[in-house]
Amino acid sequence: MSRKAKGIIFIIMAAFCFSAMNTFVKLSGDLPPIQKSFFRNAIAFWIALFILIRTEEKFKFNAKNLPFLISRSIFGTVGIICNFYAVDHLLLSDASMLNKLSPFFAVLASFFILKERVSFVQIISIIIAFIGSLFIIKPSFWAFSSSYPALIGLLGGACAGISYTFVRYLGNRGEQGAFIVMFFSGFSCLSVLPFFIFDFHPMTPIQVFYLLMAGISASGGQFAITNAYFNAPAKEISIFDYTQVIFAALLGLVLFAQYPDIYSVTGYVLICGISIITFLRNKKLAS
Repeated sequence: MSRKAKGIIFIIMAAFCFSAMNTFVKLSGDLPPIQKSFFRNAIAFWIALFILIRTEEKFKFNAKNLPFLISRSIFGTVGIICNFYAVDHLLLSDASMLNKLSPFFAVLASFFILKERVSFVQIISIIIAFIGSLFIIKPSFWAFSSSYPALIGLLGGACAGISYTFVRYLGNRGEQGAFIVMFFSGFSCLSVLPFFIFDFHPMTPIQVFYLLMAGISASGGQFAITNAYFNAPAKEISIFDYTQVIFAALLGLVLFAQYPDIYSVTGYVLICGISIITFLRNKKLAS
């Protein structure tokens, strides 16, 4: 099997794992998003810690990168909490698609943080993606409460895009991927711990099981996506990450009898369509 084929398989596996994570989060029921995020990040922390202990570098990092590690952790934590809130209040496919706007926000964040040039085509792509998000959000001045969860999901996608920009910056500065994950997960757990303690909601054994499975699924997604980009460059396989929306739609249909309306489907088409066009254009330029 070619490395590209392996990369495609791994990134589809990652998309399924992240869809499963959102599904288990929704199945866990009426718990605060902060409580759910604590479990998700606690499991990721211990897995990353185990990996770091087995490396030669252990816990070495450049102290000059500390502000960027903290920034990545803050935006990543807010992004996860917003995503879990959206998962609890929206269709699984809608919440997943709003989170998949993160690459477009990453382009904007790269312009301001990394001082990277943004082309005219990228600007048009961002505008079209934003229009697609409006079809999913369906904003209404008179029914703000109905679009509020979607706006939170959009904020989650924005924070995720910004956090990925910091991850890229740290990677370019030589920080270990496992250390970035461990720092983020540990920071996230500590930052939400006061809310977790003072607003703790008792959980049934099945809820604990669902949250543990959400954490395991998230960790599996992280490992799968790491292996995907190890085997093939992003320009060749990144588009397959949008299979997460397909998995989310199928899981939502089977488990929750959720049917996206025509406006949401229109938003999916716009966002996925402009993503495919951008993907093909980048591949053509690279060749």
